[in-house]
Amino acid sequence: MFMLPLMLGTLVLSAPATGEIIVLWEPGQVPLATSEGKIDKPQMTLYKAEMPNGAAVVICPGGGYSGLAMDHEGTQVAEYFNKLGVHAFVLEYRIAKGERKGPLGHAPMLDVNRAIRTVRSKSKDLGIDSKKVGLMGFSAGGHLASTGGTHFDDGLLKDRTDDIDKVGCRPDFLILCYPVITMETGVTHGGSRLNLLGKEPDAKDVEYFSNEKRVTKETPPTFIFHTDEDTAVLPENAIRFYTALKKAKVPAELHIYEKGPHGVGINPKTKSDGTNAWKDRLCDWLKGRGVLEQK
Repeated sequence: MFMLPLMLGTLVLSAPATGEIIVLWEPGQVPLATSEGKIDKPQMTLYKAEMPNGAAVVICPGGGYSGLAMDHEGTQVAEYFNKLGVHAFVLEYRIAKGERKGPLGHAPMLDVNRAIRTVRSKSKDLGIDSKKVGLMGFSAGGHLASTGGTHFDDGLLKDRTDDIDKVGCRPDFLILCYPVITMETGVTHGGSRLNLLGKEPDAKDVEYFSNEKRVTKETPPTFIFHTDEDTAVLPENAIRFYTALKKAKVPAELHIYEKGPHGVGINPKTKSDGTNAWKDRLCDWLKGRGVLEQK
């Protein structure tokens, strides 16, 4: 069997993993759908921990809102969390691809909010603590995760469409990996902004999706890592979000590693430059917040 060492104690990842597909909406119920194709049918893949501790995490792979890095920012990450006792849900949110043209607008945000609601709605069946449901994202997926952590509701608003929509979608913790945060030119990732907001976005949309400006005291505790060598998504994105968290007095931890290109993911094939230590720091942070305590 092909095995990948994980660089965290004795944890080892095996590949490939298989999981259970969970669709987010019934056919014909997907909000802001533009077609009947698969690209407009968001779903999650659940990877169950063999020894669950009650925690869960929704994972948003990166890809500039035009693709999804489902391996090193998806399946491998889910396997890692499973070894920590955490049920993992890899989210296939809507992207600008094929018949689904950009700009995407609010569609990915609706997908990630629905994902958190869905996990909580299944918490009793899966043995999940509804107060230990986190959200994680890489690159553009980090923008989506930070959107989910700054644009949420308690599920008690009017005009809910079904029972799942009556569940709150605030994550209990955020994990942002070399995230796109702002939509402001000069700092944002151009491709992500183009696919999400279009060529000439309205200033209100730029403001709305510049998530460093949406942080409040209700934003979840957040772990962030980035690399100084990242030229695709500038580390200023991470710094802006961390600074906003501190101003709002939200617990936060930020690591910026000197070495490492964009998109390092969780892949242990990454050269030994110290960047892989982010997984150890994340594990320490999750333990410190009680996320990994047995239920």
